[in-house]
Amino acid sequence: MTGMVWNDNAVDEQYAKELALLLDVDGLTARVAANRWPDRNAPPEMAPTPAQFHDPFLMHGMKEAVARVELAIAQAQKIRIVTDYDVDGTTSSLVLQATFDLLGVGDAVSYHIPSRFDEGYGFSVAAAKCAAEDGVGLILTADIGVRDHDSVAMAKQLGVDVVILDHHLPDGASLPEGATILCPPQESCNYPNPALCAVGIAFKFATAMLSDHPRWEQLQRSFLKLAAIGTVADMVSLYVPENRAIVRLGLEALNSGPHTAGLAALLKVSRTDVGSISEDDIGFKIGPRINAAGRLARAGLVVDLLRERDVRKADELAKEIDEINKKRRTIQNELVEKALRAAENSSAPFIVVSGDEQDGWHRGVVGIVASRVKEETGKSTAVVSIQGEFAVGSVRGNEETNVVSALDSVSHLLVKYGGHPAAAGFTLRSEQLDQFSQGLADFSSSTKGLPVRTEPVDGWATVSEVNQTLVTNLSLLGPYGMGVARPLIAIRGVSPVQVTSRANGGLLVFRMREGGEEVEVMWWGHGDLVGKLPPLVDLLGRPGINTFRGRSRVQFVVTALREAEEQEQKQ
Repeated sequence: MTGMVWNDNAVDEQYAKELALLLDVDGLTARVAANRWPDRNAPPEMAPTPAQFHDPFLMHGMKEAVARVELAIAQAQKIRIVTDYDVDGTTSSLVLQATFDLLGVGDAVSYHIPSRFDEGYGFSVAAAKCAAEDGVGLILTADIGVRDHDSVAMAKQLGVDVVILDHHLPDGASLPEGATILCPPQESCNYPNPALCAVGIAFKFATAMLSDHPRWEQLQRSFLKLAAIGTVADMVSLYVPENRAIVRLGLEALNSGPHTAGLAALLKVSRTDVGSISEDDIGFKIGPRINAAGRLARAGLVVDLLRERDVRKADELAKEIDEINKKRRTIQNELVEKALRAAENSSAPFIVVSGDEQDGWHRGVVGIVASRVKEETGKSTAVVSIQGEFAVGSVRGNEETNVVSALDSVSHLLVKYGGHPAAAGFTLRSEQLDQFSQGLADFSSSTKGLPVRTEPVDGWATVSEVNQTLVTNLSLLGPYGMGVARPLIAIRGVSPVQVTSRANGGLLVFRMREGGEEVEVMWWGHGDLVGKLPPLVDLLGRPGINTFRGRSRVQFVVTALREAEEQEQKQ
């Protein structure tokens, strides 16, 4: 009923049996582990520890960065932190500010997060000039900088040194001259984890500066809370052991506390249950609220909140950010409908939809909308907000497309662009939108045809196998995200009972039974199917735990549903 082809994931069955014994898990969980970690010499680490953290001085430029910061401290120079306005950039700023506070020089440090609306993405020439005018001697950028050659050159020309902490380095891209650069993907860097996001690099810098601190173990746990939030939100690979450890240990710290007033307030308005916060809570509750401030207002609100120690002020700031997020959701939902309607009329292999900001095409949500359209259509998608002479857009790629390469193919049309293989942003002149659309279509056609939309099946289960043990064992393989896809389990021949809808008709709910076992099933976005389901269906989805008013029960969240085949109905 979703038009998807279900494909069973290939698994070395003997290896899966070995993992079941090695990890002491059920057969389904072992099949997932064998698929995600196919290298027999590198099975999944079920309980990551700080032992997975590499020596920060293995990172090219770290020794020089530490020396330059120590010189700035010794000479009482003013220091400015300049970061991106998304979750990764904001958490990087917070980690760096906390580092300088602990070094006792917080009063000499200021921060700047560019306005999405006034400066746009990146370390701008204006920011470099402003720092020089303010008497700053050293700038640290995070999540931006490696592509900002002119701004680094301007800073150097004005007598301001620059240390760059970034990870956005497309293949073949040159690095700014005259800066100290911490960027694991750069060719000269042999750091064992090239997949760190910016806050991960900031965490390594903090480690280099503070590992001799008498309270380092406690401080590390605090830094890991922010590093985990940024790592999940920035969608870097969680297959890499160090990133996996950052998120798992950060989640442990988030779930155990204690928290500052600001973080506690953010967790509260995000409606998370401390003690059971997961990577999904970061991705769907915490991260969007942090991003909303930068999308619709100013990212500095999040910095103000998470540095706040007064409970009353923290609650006020958290509520303000939550209201901004509600506004973001309203704008986003309206634009998703418009973009999907526009996409229906497109036969191009690479969808490009655009509209004037005055008509609701808000530049602050184009990335989220592009993700939704991509998910609905299976095609790579660019959503563009026209701002008069210029247009600002965001692009999200399917599994077939590296969107940075796609933008490289039309770079002659772009004022600026940058991002990841799966997600990027760009600016171009509005008059060139048609050429831009055609260029992306040509790129997609020249690489591969339209992909077949498939759903991977990790294994088939009975209703009775969808239980607490399965949910617990699968959780031990987490965190899930980029590089470690969340498992999808299929159930054959289910007869839906007590079918109803919730959430104003947006949620389809029913129960599946087997013997004395009963599991609640939920399918978001399909409440209109009440009374329309076939008598027997196959389900594909994810088992989990639903906690409500202190009670927990196993549930099954559907991602795809199909009518059971005739031979299955006879069984």
